[in-house]
Amino acid sequence: MRIRLTPKAARSRIEGVGAGADGTAFFKVAVTAPPEKGKANAAMIKLLAKAWRLPKTSMAITAGATARRKTLLVKGDGKALVARLNQWMEGHHG
Repeated sequence: MRIRLTPKAARSRIEGVGAGADGTAFFKVAVTAPPEKGKANAAMIKLLAKAWRLPKTSMAITAGATARRKTLLVKGDGKALVARLNQWMEGHHG
């Protein structure tokens, strides 16, 4: 899953879904934590885990740890994860 993270935001939230110039979809996430010593990444994982009701340990950044654009691996049953994300999207962006 692709993420575009904005650190040092006014408030932490999942802002929705965006698309890059190449058409690749990503989640837009903002956190209040600064981009130092992994604080923003940890805040992002905490926010996503809470919103999607998943354990923080099921998520890991696999690319872009120090970049604004990241790749997040979410471990678990693929069908259940897709269903949970779809349910979240319907409740927050439908």
